[in-house]
Amino acid sequence: MSMTMAATHAAGRRLKDAIFDANTACNEAIKLHGAENVTNATIGVVLDENGRLATLPTVEKTFRAMNFADLVSYAPISGLPAYLDAVIDLTFAENRPKNAFFGAVATSGGTGAIHHAIANYSERGDKILTSDWRWGTYDLICNETGKNLETFKLFDAELNFNITDFAVKVDSLLKNQKSLLVIINSPAHNPTGYALSLDEWEKVLDVLKAQVSAGKKISLLVDIAYIDFAGEKNAARAFMRKFSDLPEDFFVMISFSMSKSFTFYGQRTGALIGVSSSEKIIDEFKNVSKYSCRATWSNINRGAQAVLVKLAAEKEILPIYEAERAELYQMVKRRADVFVSEAKNCGLRIVPYKGGFFIAIPAENPAEVCKKLQNELIFAVPLKLGVRVAACSISFEKMHGVAEKILRAMR
Repeated sequence: MSMTMAATHAAGRRLKDAIFDANTACNEAIKLHGAENVTNATIGVVLDENGRLATLPTVEKTFRAMNFADLVSYAPISGLPAYLDAVIDLTFAENRPKNAFFGAVATSGGTGAIHHAIANYSERGDKILTSDWRWGTYDLICNETGKNLETFKLFDAELNFNITDFAVKVDSLLKNQKSLLVIINSPAHNPTGYALSLDEWEKVLDVLKAQVSAGKKISLLVDIAYIDFAGEKNAARAFMRKFSDLPEDFFVMISFSMSKSFTFYGQRTGALIGVSSSEKIIDEFKNVSKYSCRATWSNINRGAQAVLVKLAAEKEILPIYEAERAELYQMVKRRADVFVSEAKNCGLRIVPYKGGFFIAIPAENPAEVCKKLQNELIFAVPLKLGVRVAACSISFEKMHGVAEKILRAMR
């Protein structure tokens, strides 16, 4: 007798999420030992210095002042038009690409944006390319949509961006495929905090444009979930200007999220933005994305969209919101600075950190290292290539000594 009712492609699927598993273990330890004795380096949200969820007062005030009907009524399938305009403005700031057309669709968080890009911009059975250090949910979305994930080495032996391996992998995949979707998470990469320099972006785009010249179709998805924790607004976005004057068979998408930048994690509101030199490609993008919206969640949280519209429209509110967010960024940066300098002092080798929520430590046996750290009541996330430490969730005070303890656990 068959012991499964699930379809063959779904049978046997079980979600093992290292991040949420580590966070669960951490919460158990807090119950046993008290929050003051436990260091939570697991979760991708900003906790304040007392371990409570940090939120932005202006966002809360704006949300609570909304008309209730505006919060709970349906939004259009593609999103509120004013929301989509605001998303495009906020995403590019002063770095809008030249000679380009833009489109956007509201999605269920940044994850929903990534889902739509993967679902609609790679052939079923084809391979998608991203870096080996990566957010594990990319793999799940590929499985869910019938695609395969292939990786290039993000770093070379000297921990510099590995443009050589990137070029080799792009080339080998396009020997068997007519088109390729590439996912790059920068700046404030999850899980490493790395960011591509303008020069590195130039090299990446050269590799991809060469393939377009050879008759291939390239789609590039830039995951910018953590961009507002990556430094000054326009400096962090300067690379976006490089999407000016794109060849017609080179389509760029950007996944925008309200989760981090607006401390609106659970409201699940984001957007997928399309950038193309062709208006036809943008019209197609809007149509296929709208279709996917209807087929997955129908439409998303109207209240969160309305909040963003209000924040963006009221010129006196926006600077206050930005100042509050900058304060959160500085708080995370101070903690990360402690870790980076202590790692340097004690000789702990880390991936180059440029900003964002996370810092990564290459390790031979990440699960073992994390187990040993748990004996010290430090909870971090084991990944395939190393250990992820969440600077966003460890207080400044508790961050002192963490690097040295990781080094000890590794030895």
